[in-house]
Amino acid sequence: AREEEVRKKFRPIEQLKEEFEKLNMKMETDYEIMVKLISKFNSSASTLDEKVAALYDLEYYVHQVDNAKDFLSMGGLQLVIEGLNSSEAALKEHAAFVLGAALSSNPKVQIEAIEGGALQKLLVILATEQPLAVRKKALFALSSMLRHFPYAQQQFLKLGGLQVLRSLFRQKGMETLHVRVVTLLYDLIMEKMLLEDSQHGEQMEEKIQQYRQVRLVPAVLEQGWCTLVPNLLSMPEHDTREKVLKLVGVLMAFCREHYRGDPALGTALSLLRSEYEELAAEEQREGDKDGYFRELLGSVNTIIQELR
Repeated sequence: AREEEVRKKFRPIEQLKEEFEKLNMKMETDYEIMVKLISKFNSSASTLDEKVAALYDLEYYVHQVDNAKDFLSMGGLQLVIEGLNSSEAALKEHAAFVLGAALSSNPKVQIEAIEGGALQKLLVILATEQPLAVRKKALFALSSMLRHFPYAQQQFLKLGGLQVLRSLFRQKGMETLHVRVVTLLYDLIMEKMLLEDSQHGEQMEEKIQQYRQVRLVPAVLEQGWCTLVPNLLSMPEHDTREKVLKLVGVLMAFCREHYRGDPALGTALSLLRSEYEELAAEEQREGDKDGYFRELLGSVNTIIQELR
């Protein structure tokens, strides 16, 4: 009776197998889906909304390394790079988003993108009057291209990329971009320093030689970033201050004398120390001995100590 009751409640395994087989037959591979999305994006018959929707969906797929390589082989990467020239802000924004996703941790795509002129187009977007959303995605794509790719970093400096970021850094209303620029500079400087200082075998020697040709720190000093970066310490967000303190800490080895002669920086650090002493004490009273504000206080104290 129990078996009969179970049979009535559940379908037979043979029927389930048959249904699953039918379902699997209808499932498309990622490759097939990307072909359709690229076709939709590239079609003159597609509306602006349809093209944007195709790019939005493509961004999801090209995050995966293998999908990004397929995307490259089917000509999608060059189409997206050309999309950066679009007169439609929405297309530029989403093209940059797809490009950034495809570039992330994917050397093959990084090489093809820089050879396809993506770096120049991204710098043009960042250097010209564009909606904030477009510039955000362009900066995301630029960051994805530069990370762990010394050749791209070298070309970025040759094309005046650091000047473009400096100009962007000085514009009001772009604070979210300022923080992203700080994060990018910190990552690039640390990437170079860590690789050059690490123990390495012969296979890494070529990459280290490539990094040595990237004159990033001299360019940062020459263009006045020692002065620009600490100005962000006045921003109210703790997350922003944390990123700025990290970069100031890294730049300390190169900007120490400048920082010692900057009374505004000394005042900002004193104010931060007072604020974070209170917040860290409150954390400790609540039982959090190794809290977030204690870490920030430690960063502030380290910088103050190094300036003495």
